[in-house]
Amino acid sequence: MQKILILGAGLSASSLIKYLLDRSEEYQWKIRIGDLSLETAQRKINNHPHGEAFLFDVSNLEQCNAEVAQADIVVSMLPASMHFSVAKACVEYGKNMVTASYVSKEIQGLQEQALEKNNIILNEMGVDPGIDHMSAMKVIDRLKSQGAEIIEFYSATGGLVAPKYDNNPWNYKFTWNPRNVVLAGQGTSMYIKNGLYKYIPYHKLFQRLLRTNILNYGEFEMYPNRDSLKYREIYGLANIPSMYRGTIRRPGFSRAWNVFVQLGCTDDTFIIEDSENMTNRQFINSFLKYETNISVEDKLAKYLGIAEDSEIMYRLRWLGVFENTPISLARATPAQILQHILLKKWVLAEDDKDMIVMQHRFVAKMEGKTQEILSSMVVEGSDQTHTAMSKTVGYPVAIATKMILTGQIKARGVKLPIDSCIYEPILSELETLGISFIEEEREI
Repeated sequence: MQKILILGAGLSASSLIKYLLDRSEEYQWKIRIGDLSLETAQRKINNHPHGEAFLFDVSNLEQCNAEVAQADIVVSMLPASMHFSVAKACVEYGKNMVTASYVSKEIQGLQEQALEKNNIILNEMGVDPGIDHMSAMKVIDRLKSQGAEIIEFYSATGGLVAPKYDNNPWNYKFTWNPRNVVLAGQGTSMYIKNGLYKYIPYHKLFQRLLRTNILNYGEFEMYPNRDSLKYREIYGLANIPSMYRGTIRRPGFSRAWNVFVQLGCTDDTFIIEDSENMTNRQFINSFLKYETNISVEDKLAKYLGIAEDSEIMYRLRWLGVFENTPISLARATPAQILQHILLKKWVLAEDDKDMIVMQHRFVAKMEGKTQEILSSMVVEGSDQTHTAMSKTVGYPVAIATKMILTGQIKARGVKLPIDSCIYEPILSELETLGISFIEEEREI
C-alpha cells in the first residue's frame, strides 16, 4: 500500500484530500494528513478507512524527517515559507514531493540532489501558479508547432465571489488568505509592452489598469503582478515584445482600493500607537492632515481629489471606515487594522459561493495574418468547503500526485508543470472535473 503524506489541511486542501480519499481504495493508498490543528485534519479525513490524521508542526524537524521517511510521496500544502524544510527532507530520503506554491531559490537549489536521488519536486501545481502555466503552455506549444510567432501574451487570474452572491459595492469578498489580499502588489511591478520595459511602483499600481471581458461574465479589470518578465524564459518566449501577468478584479475595485494604498493603510512595517483604543474613524484620520474644522470625510475627499458623493467614497462609507467602531486590536500595524475592518464586511456568507476567473490573451503572426486568441476559464465553488479556490488549487496537485505514484510522470528534479507530458494529462482530467478553458479567436 502506497503512503501519501499531506502536510497542511487548510481550506485550499479540501478538494485535494477528497480527491485522493475517493480513489484510495482503487489505488490502495494510505493517506496521512498532518496539521497544526488535529481537529481540522480529522474533519477532512471524516473517518475514512484509508485516512489518518495527526498533529504536525513543521518546525519540529525530527517529526518532519520521520514522517517524510515513511511516505512514498509528500504533498505540502503548508504556507510557502515552510516548504523548504519539507523539500530538504524529501531530497534527503529520496521522496517525491508536490506543492502548489512558487518554487523558491532555496528549493531550486535542490535540483542536483533531487536528480541524484531520482525523485521529483514538482512545484507551482495550484491555480496561479499552476493551471495558468499549463493552460498557457498548451496554447504556446500549439502555436509554435504551427509556425506562429507569438508577439503578445497577457495572463491574469482572480479569486472573486460568484455573480449570484456578488451583493456589495466592492464586488469582492475574501476567498483566500485576507492578509495576502491586503499586502498584494507591494514592491515594483514590471512587464514589457511593445519592446519597452515598464516599471510601476506600488503607489501607482492600482491606477495602471487594463480592461477585459471574460465569456458571459461581463467586464473585469486587471492590475499587473510583481514580475512578468521572468516568464519569458519559463514559457520559451525570450524575445516576445509584450509580456504581462496580472490580477483580476471587478471594475472600480482597484481605484477604491488605491485609497488605502495612498493613505498608508496597507503598511505592515510599523505599529500604530494605542491601536486598541482607536476607532475606525480615528484610524483613517491618523493618516490625514491635522485639521479640526472639517470632517474626516471631507479631508479624505480633498486629499484624493474626488467628490464626497463619489462612488469611491460610497464604497468607503459602506466599509464603515468613518464609523466610531472600536478597533480593539493591540499593537497592530496599519495593514493588520485594515484587515480587521475588512473582515467584518468581506466575509463569505454561509450560502455564498466563490469564483475563480482566468484569461490568457495571445497575439500571434502566422502566414501573413495576425490573430488574437482568448483562452478563458471560470470556475464557481460548490459550497463553503469545496470552493472554486479549493478545487482549482487542490485538483491539479491531487492529479499530479496520482500520476507520479502510477508512473505517468517520469520527470525528475525540481520541476514546473510546463512540459506537455505533465500538463496534457492533467488538463485533460481537469476538464472532467469541470475546470476547462474556452477559446475565442479572431483576426486583427
